Amino acid sequence: MKAIPKQLQRGFTLIELMIVVAIIGILAAIAIPQYSDYTSRTRAAGAIAELDSLKSAMSICFQNEGAWTNCTQMGSNAIPTVVTSKFLTTAAPSIAGTGVITQAATGATTSAGVALGAVLTPSTLSGQANMLWTTSSTICDPVRGLKSGQGGCP
Repeated sequence: MKAIPKQLQRGFTLIELMIVVAIIGILAAIAIPQYSDYTSRTRAAGAIAELDSLKSAMSICFQNEGAWTNCTQMGSNAIPTVVTSKFLTTAAPSIAGTGVITQAATGATTSAGVALGAVLTPSTLSGQANMLWTTSSTICDPVRGLKSGQGGCP
């Protein structure tokens, strides 16, 4: 009798390759939405950080002036002009006569792609050393924006 030489296995079988592709597909289905949420939250936090200089300048102006009357115009009374970036997409947020910063569109979006906005309201309690700012509007979203307690969100 002749001995048949053993054949060496070369490469992967089709089943092994299909299992690897299925595992990669499952991981991608979980990772891509999570990554999108993380990037949106980062943009929301970045937008609030970019508005910090505006909030600080407005607080100082209010302390110096004693009222919001002269503290609502960007570019005057040492209040900086806000520039657009990937975090803050509004050309110029509005400042109401009460010091409220409105129309601040951010780079953070909902899962449908709609930009999250921010409204920053100052506290003007007399005798207060620090001005506290409350953030509201759509940016206070625990999934795609700021969680409760972050950036002044309730």
